[in-house]
Amino acid sequence: MPSPALTAAHTAAMLPQHAPLVTAIRDGLVESVHYGSAVAIAEDGSTVASAGDPSAPFYPRSSLKPLQAVAMVRAGLELPTDLLALAAASHSGAAKHREGALRILDLHGLSVTDFENSTDLPYGVREREEWLRGAGAATQLTQNCSGKHAAMAATCVINGWPVRGYLDPSHPLQQLVATTVRDLTGEDPSIVSTDGCGTPLFALTLRGMARAFGLIARAAAASVATPDDGGPAPQSAEAAVGLAMQQHPDMVAGEGRDVTELMRLLPGSVAKDGFEGVQLVGLADGSAVAVKISDGGDRARMPATVKLLEALGVDTVPLSGIATAPVLGGGHQVGLLQATDFLPQHALSAPASEAL
Repeated sequence: MPSPALTAAHTAAMLPQHAPLVTAIRDGLVESVHYGSAVAIAEDGSTVASAGDPSAPFYPRSSLKPLQAVAMVRAGLELPTDLLALAAASHSGAAKHREGALRILDLHGLSVTDFENSTDLPYGVREREEWLRGAGAATQLTQNCSGKHAAMAATCVINGWPVRGYLDPSHPLQQLVATTVRDLTGEDPSIVSTDGCGTPLFALTLRGMARAFGLIARAAAASVATPDDGGPAPQSAEAAVGLAMQQHPDMVAGEGRDVTELMRLLPGSVAKDGFEGVQLVGLADGSAVAVKISDGGDRARMPATVKLLEALGVDTVPLSGIATAPVLGGGHQVGLLQATDFLPQHALSAPASEAL
């Protein structure tokens, strides 16, 4: 059995080499520091800017949902765009989200008894309070992944696969998801675990996930372009998912959520967050950014992301409202949550993308 000293040394060697990305400053003093890793990639996959350890394996958590949705569309899932966006969502649990999940089930002869996800209260603060005021309890329908699970069950019906056990890694649906994840990220997962809702969860790199989001956003942009013959461009599964998310950002998250706001403020983007401080954004030209906050702090996710978008030449002035947050004292602002200067200056001077 290894000695405690050797075990500690081995554990330390396994720790990602994160960098300080975001600080909370109270009256001029740095009160808190959020470390993490981040990467911005160009359309060709080359690195434009990075910080920390973007090649270290991490769990993308719910930022995997657009990739899972691509797999389902590849398997024949066809839904109205608002419902397809919900299939890629970590929704707030508003009435339209709950009703949307029920619509997916109803369209395929399913019911809430076919869900295999965990139970939870609505994720959104206002939505949760409203639900509790109505004496609501934690359910599978109000859990933020219910749109994805309704779509997964529906995909099983479409293909004649058993609905029961659709979360098992050996199920045909999850085998297809795994293949799609490898295809879009260009990576073989180093570890397969289980996400909070019960779906298989893959350990990937920030670079691989950025690649996937860049492909989805670029496919969406290409599908709305007019070919030389004037006819509509063929729509891939990637394009279908990307367009659905862009057209219905309120279904991907919810009102008051920063991911919804980001897609509204940055046309052509495809954005998805994930628990434990994860954020992905793909842009119309195929470039993308990926962020992982080491302590899982959700408040640090968006400031780091907006800072990273600067390296791709994005005009982030319209994003200023989600790029920082006030630090309060006695109900008044006494400081600011903001990104550090973690990008090299040459990265910040990169030319703006023609696709934006």
